[in-house]
Amino acid sequence: MLNKAILIGNLGQDPETRFMQDGTCVCNLRLATTEKFKGRDGQTQEKTEWHRVVIWGKLGEIANQYLKKGARVYIEGKIETRKWTNKEGQDQYTTEIRASEMKMLGGGQQGGGGGNQQGGGYNQQPQQGGYNNPSNNNNYNAPSSNSNPFEGNSDFSNGPVDDDIPF
Repeated sequence: MLNKAILIGNLGQDPETRFMQDGTCVCNLRLATTEKFKGRDGQTQEKTEWHRVVIWGKLGEIANQYLKKGARVYIEGKIETRKWTNKEGQDQYTTEIRASEMKMLGGGQQGGGGGNQQGGGYNQQPQQGGYNNPSNNNNYNAPSSNSNPFEGNSDFSNGPVDDDIPF
């Protein structure tokens, strides 16, 4: 079974953040996705859908710190419906996206991800002791085509060359 949602849209308002008693961050977003299409009359039309997104933990803290109304963001997560009771004692249901990954895309009304056009990616699952942030790779200087990237590294020096690579 698969439950996966992928959205790219703009925030309709600043993130709403609260902290649980144990200190866990819960960040709520209202995300608008707009679809453009041609109607039967040939005129271009737009349809906007609004999505509730909830981001927990460190990823929620990052969203709260960097996202503002109008920011363009990529959200990946799963669809969840939760039941709650309103003040009148009636059962209510809310369907939302529980985000596991977020990327700030830039653009939008207010520049989005801090002016970084490529944006930054954050993943809820820790990878080697931290959160995935591909935007940190911007500091990496790729070797020039004339240089050997393994030169001077004792782990790769003068070893046998395996040219039986199956691809």
